[in-house]
Amino acid sequence: MKYTFERLQKQHWPEVKEIYEMGIETEIATFETKAPSWEIWSATHDLICRLVALEVETNEVLGWAAISPVSNRAVYDGVGETSIYIRGDIRGQGLGTALLKELIAVTEKEGYWMLQAGIFPENRNSIKIHEGAGFRKVGTRERIGQLNGVWRDVELFERRSDVAGV
Repeated sequence: MKYTFERLQKQHWPEVKEIYEMGIETEIATFETKAPSWEIWSATHDLICRLVALEVETNEVLGWAAISPVSNRAVYDGVGETSIYIRGDIRGQGLGTALLKELIAVTEKEGYWMLQAGIFPENRNSIKIHEGAGFRKVGTRERIGQLNGVWRDVELFERRSDVAGV
């Protein structure tokens, strides 16, 4: 499989939303139960630190990754939360690892000094991808929220940049 990375734009949204909905259906990727509109999604994610992986021959979206700033308070400038989703039929083939590494490179150019991720413990693939990119587990938020009436834990991971910030 050959792919290239590009900044996620509005024209990618239909395929990005479909991939996001595939992740929602797994019930191990997010507390969300439906994908938002483009306007809401775009307003809550960094305008530059958002990528799609496109299949070279067909230009189909294979996956996406983005950063959400963790706060609008100045003290948290440079701290972002990762989101990464891979199309269901190609999970486990290394695209998630490549996409996260590319996202890290973009965030470091944009001055992010720390990235964090909240991952359900059952999402072993996401944990593996994040750990492979230098994230370390810093704790567990036990029973932090309910998904379909079931209390869920979220494991917290962080990665501090060697390039940007501290």
